[in-house]
Amino acid sequence: MDRDYEQPLDVEALARVALMSSGHFSRSFREAYGETPYGYLMTRRIERAKALLRRGDLSVTEVCFAVGCTSLGSFSSRFSELVGESPSAYRARSHEVAAPIPACIVKVQTRPVRNGEAGQASPR
Repeated sequence: MDRDYEQPLDVEALARVALMSSGHFSRSFREAYGETPYGYLMTRRIERAKALLRRGDLSVTEVCFAVGCTSLGSFSSRFSELVGESPSAYRARSHEVAAPIPACIVKVQTRPVRNGEAGQASPR
């Protein structure tokens, strides 16, 4: 999921690769990572979307499809839920940064935080 986040991944396909039933895979994944496979995948997609939006050369719609989402409405809703502002507002605000920030720092500081996740170890 980390590498192929832009691909159309579903639980059944992931479970087949792991040689598990979809139910067992979902339960095992949630136990190991603290969130559902879908939630984890969307967090990865939103992380990448934030990077693309900061670049500023793609529209929100182009970013939506580039990260593997198929619905602009669902993408925008999930982005707003995880980031706290709309993709358009995030993109506009990202241009206000005065000096370049190292990518490693940006990644840590801009990682979407799910409700109840603050203070927990990263699922990586």
